[in-house]
Amino acid sequence: MMILYWLLIVLMVVGIIGALVPGIPGASLILVSIFVWGALDGFTQGVWIALGTALAVLLLSLGIDFLAAYWGGKQAGASNWGQVGAFVGLTLGFFGFLPALPVGGPLVGVLFGPLLGAIIGEFLYHRELEFEPRLKLAAKAGVGIVVGTLVGRLIQGVLAIASVVVFIFTTWPPGVA
Repeated sequence: MMILYWLLIVLMVVGIIGALVPGIPGASLILVSIFVWGALDGFTQGVWIALGTALAVLLLSLGIDFLAAYWGGKQAGASNWGQVGAFVGLTLGFFGFLPALPVGGPLVGVLFGPLLGAIIGEFLYHRELEFEPRLKLAAKAGVGIVVGTLVGRLIQGVLAIASVVVFIFTTWPPGVA
């Protein structure tokens, strides 16, 4: 059981990395790992505490993803077009459909897709401006959305670490109730 416990902790560390890096499961991987441990070792009080914490972190992470990008975009003056463009860019980048990025896979697409999508969305929204100020405003909004997203990822990483720490403190040592 001890080997399985440590393998699940390694899987949770991958979840922490996933909370920081787009395209890798984060909080959901941690939640599943805790659930697996609970199913194998018995759902003790410590496992329920860790499971509740991981579920709360997962729900918070979903909200943080959206709100951080929205807040970053609004701070940089982005419109809803920029927000939608970032979402479309993220989706296209994740599935590798960005024509400007034929190599690098989903990770590169997930990193650059929202930026390109936000810039394109803002550029289309501000049709009344001349080319240069239009491009400058679009780039500023795109960078704001990406910065907001990065801040959100850092917050998610901290929450994921907290979730794993709660699991370790509530279930250590393994096999002892």
